[in-house]
Amino acid sequence: MQVSVQLFGAFRQYQSEAQLQLDVPCNATVRDVRQAIANHAAAHWPGFSVGLLQASALATEDAILDAAASVSDGARLAVLPPVSGG
Repeated sequence: MQVSVQLFGAFRQYQSEAQLQLDVPCNATVRDVRQAIANHAAAHWPGFSVGLLQASALATEDAILDAAASVSDGARLAVLPPVSGG
């Protein structure tokens, strides 16, 4: 099945498009989506630090998602990197 992941913040330096289309297993969880992002990054984003992904949250329009949350085919998610500032 396929999911769409919107990229924000530091993730935008690795890809010109703000959206990433990923294939994930049927009955996927957020953990599976996170792994698919990591696999894509390893193959396409030179210099990517997996630590950024580990520190980031995945969310829908309405909620931050737990790693065990189910993801449906065609889901639209966002990867939200940590932020800092003053």
